Amino acid sequence: MSVIKDCLIVAAGMGTRLKTHGDLKPLTKVCGKPLIEHAMEAASAGGVQRFVIVTGYKASLLDTALMEIRDRRGWAIETVYNAQFERPNGVSVLAGEALLPTEFFLAMCDHIVDAAIYRRVSAITLPKNSVALGVDYRLSNPDVDIDDVTKVQTANNHIKAIGKTIALYNAFDTGIFRANASLFTAIRASERKNGDCSISGGMEVLAKYNQAIAVDIGNARWMDVDSPEMYQRAHDWLFERIDASSDVRAALL
Repeated sequence: MSVIKDCLIVAAGMGTRLKTHGDLKPLTKVCGKPLIEHAMEAASAGGVQRFVIVTGYKASLLDTALMEIRDRRGWAIETVYNAQFERPNGVSVLAGEALLPTEFFLAMCDHIVDAAIYRRVSAITLPKNSVALGVDYRLSNPDVDIDDVTKVQTANNHIKAIGKTIALYNAFDTGIFRANASLFTAIRASERKNGDCSISGGMEVLAKYNQAIAVDIGNARWMDVDSPEMYQRAHDWLFERIDASSDVRAALL
């Protein structure tokens, strides 16, 4: 099992679908904690010791909140600003390149996941110059918004296609990647060749060379909190995990 201690978290976008719960998506509170803190908790439980957070929309507000989280939780946190935060998410990945080591996790600020996903993704033997993605093969998973989720077609543990609108798919993208410099190269190649500077665009490039690896997350739970409906599901899930005798749980009732 590889020991991966760094995690890049994309938190630059405007998050327009969740505006009813707050203007700045990463700081939208679910069960008393900001979304991004939930994302970081899972990564920390999965072995991460240092976070690089890409900010953009209302960056100063997010920076202030992250420093408070750093002081309270004792996590190592660095931020980098993406001035082009309205562009696809691959731009945010490229913004963090200079601050990252040879291998790192990549996660989304609005994905709440079981730490087991990190452990599964780090446990595989990753071929050289390949990037791994945790995928969910449960196509009837009730925690998934089928109209919004990024879909994945795999074969023999390799990703063959990825995107929100692909017609054929057998898995869902959980938003947890094990990455390296190959991802930066692939995102740049995707933009140059296809005008697509998204993470999925980069993974499509890697897929053509059999360098995009699918890792089955099994029964691990995850959610992309990107709508009021998914917000409520996330709240219910996290509330269930709070100890019944906890003061936090009592305050949320």
